[in-house]
Amino acid sequence: MLQTDKEFTGSIPEFYDTYLVPLIFTDCAEDLAKRVASQKPSSVLEIAAGSGVVPRILAPLLSPTSRYVVTDLNPAMLDHAEQRQGEPNNIEWLPADALDLPFAADTFDVAHCQHGVMFFPDRIAGYQQAHRVLKPGGTFVFNVWDQISENEFANTVTEVASQFFPKDPPRFLARTPHGYSDPEQIKSDLHAAGFAKVEIETRAGVSAAPSARHPAIAYCQGTPLRAEIEARDAGLLSEITEQAAKVIADRFGDGPVKGKIQSHVITATTAA
Repeated sequence: MLQTDKEFTGSIPEFYDTYLVPLIFTDCAEDLAKRVASQKPSSVLEIAAGSGVVPRILAPLLSPTSRYVVTDLNPAMLDHAEQRQGEPNNIEWLPADALDLPFAADTFDVAHCQHGVMFFPDRIAGYQQAHRVLKPGGTFVFNVWDQISENEFANTVTEVASQFFPKDPPRFLARTPHGYSDPEQIKSDLHAAGFAKVEIETRAGVSAAPSARHPAIAYCQGTPLRAEIEARDAGLLSEITEQAAKVIADRFGDGPVKGKIQSHVITATTAA
């Protein structure tokens, strides 16, 4: 993973929330929120909250007396999430590094992370931190994207961007969001971090957008793929976005489009 893979700055948070969240994250966030709420936790920690799609869904599902702490390494994303949050908003918002969580041991009933562990520089260390702050018998629930070939719009945009830079293709989407998809590796890492039980469910879904241009903008301008493109030739960002939209329209239809998405949902439990 490159340093720029973690930089959601400038206009990226707004593009991310406007285009990418409804495209691929809302359904996954609803699923994750239901899993967390079903445990009726009195204390919840969210790691790598991004633009805050899960808090907007989960907060109303929790008991009014539950403690809900939402963290992210990126202050720009966390500020955007807090500004977008509706009621109830008795959430504690805290910039925090997933590899150095500022909480005492045995603090939370549940920790969760929506498509964020792929960005951990050291995943086992991140899992060890989640394990440390969970109470005995606590649960860490998170999801990761499956390989990019199982996620059609992301794969298409990556192919298009690579055609513009064949000698040095921008591979952010394949390298990071879709680069940690092997269930056996995930299980091994969680057990190495001390989790007693690990369950993994693969969920296929449909990514829907009102036009082919929507996913093109989402991926090209709402993720760090933008920084990769601009580092090679900033003048090509609009052209690549438009070409991606054209190819998506050719493959999926000229009008509202639908493509396959697929992720893994992981539930890891500490020893009681």
